[in-house]
Amino acid sequence: MATIRQDDFIASIADALQYISYYHPVDYIRNLSRAYELEQSPAAKDAIAQILINSRLCAEGHRPICQDTGIVNVFLDVGMNVRWESSLSVEDMVNEGVRRAYLHPDNKLRASILADPAGKRTNTRDNTPAVISVRLVPGNNVSIEVAAKGGGSENKAKFVMLNPSDSIVDWVMKTVPTMGAGWCPPGILGIGIGGTAEKAMLLAKQSLMEPIDMQELILRGPASRLEELRIELYDKVNALGIGAQGLGGLTTVLDIKIKDYPTHAASLPLAMIPNCAATRHVHFELDGSGPARFEPPSLDDWPKLTYDTAKARRVRLDTLTPAEVATFKPGEVLLLTGKLLTGRDAAHKRMTDMLARGEKLPVDFTNRVIYYVGPVDPVRDEAVGPAGPTTATRMDKFTRTMLEKTGLIGMIGKAERGPAAIDAIRDNKAVYLMAVGGAAYLVSKAIKAARVLAFEDLGMEAIYEFDVQDMPVTVAVDAGGTSVHITGPREWQAKIGKIPVAVV
Repeated sequence: MATIRQDDFIASIADALQYISYYHPVDYIRNLSRAYELEQSPAAKDAIAQILINSRLCAEGHRPICQDTGIVNVFLDVGMNVRWESSLSVEDMVNEGVRRAYLHPDNKLRASILADPAGKRTNTRDNTPAVISVRLVPGNNVSIEVAAKGGGSENKAKFVMLNPSDSIVDWVMKTVPTMGAGWCPPGILGIGIGGTAEKAMLLAKQSLMEPIDMQELILRGPASRLEELRIELYDKVNALGIGAQGLGGLTTVLDIKIKDYPTHAASLPLAMIPNCAATRHVHFELDGSGPARFEPPSLDDWPKLTYDTAKARRVRLDTLTPAEVATFKPGEVLLLTGKLLTGRDAAHKRMTDMLARGEKLPVDFTNRVIYYVGPVDPVRDEAVGPAGPTTATRMDKFTRTMLEKTGLIGMIGKAERGPAAIDAIRDNKAVYLMAVGGAAYLVSKAIKAARVLAFEDLGMEAIYEFDVQDMPVTVAVDAGGTSVHITGPREWQAKIGKIPVAVV
């Protein structure tokens, strides 16, 4: 009979969360490196390069892969012969481990969890509580899977109750294009089939913890209907041409994972949850001999890439004008230098409310560019911690007001813009620039200074002013309203040629 001690359990959870904050699973890096070598789309290849460079920097510097350090998911299989030496419940021990990990002074992680989600939405300040699933199983130890799931990919989770005769493939192929690029492909799609509504969702989430093995599966051939389905969906989803960051390309998914469970004769529950370019999870076991040990992976598994800036246009933010913005071309890579404002959901809501009341804003946005970001707190000599973009579509409803009433001429975020935002950008001859989701530490290296200008009470959602030097972005929507998230996937779907391109 194993005795699991409270301190060992808490330390293991904390160490696991620190470990996955800066180490990608090696299977992800190997498969992403393969996708990089095969990619033919210049925009997608550039995005994958940034993700791989960022990952290596994080592995070397022990800083978060993404500024969104996630909501913690913990799956516990507790052996029924285990004895606990603890004054806390299992849930309380998990949350204490989360608290210690996210407040670690050498690698503080961003606290993103809000209590009272339908009301005041108050930040808990330590990223607790975690989402915990516990099973009692035969055995003498505790098996634990720890994951940190970013909001951008979690927000794209989908669920449907199909009729038993409906096609799973048809639903997936209809649904994936509606997810946009806010889930930061290339990643993994987890699919849960059967059970009940909540069981299907849990299966989809658990499937994301499995190793990436699609290339091995293709080589040996499928041995079951589920493996046949995995390969079919892998081929068809990639044939959509969505590509890295939604820019159009050969690789949208590195793997398709599926778990199933018996279900009612009248039902076919189907869940799909994506894992993003900041895939973070680790599995370990406790047998009573002490806390878990996490061995650093070999950096030899990471490709040695450098970011090529030779073809990029350098832009001075401090002298940027609408006339210069009008010369930016869709898909063009820019390197930004100068003073950059920040703001995301809470700041935009507060500013638009102020404008509606006729109040003056605390910041002058005339001919300025705003970056949708909630950075990690800095440590040591950093100006700011990892500071990658957040999903831009959440700011769509504020875009026309900001462009027409503040003098703003540019925005930077992650993934595509919706039709209303594109219309506002075109009508105001502004620009939307895309930074790569999953390259947060690389972006932070371009930030040389940071200070809060307004709304300090909003924490990471406050309005900052960053001094940036050669920050890489891509022109995603130009002043004429052309969106590369529409033109890129359409072009590459046609080039791949396996799926008819819709005429729009």
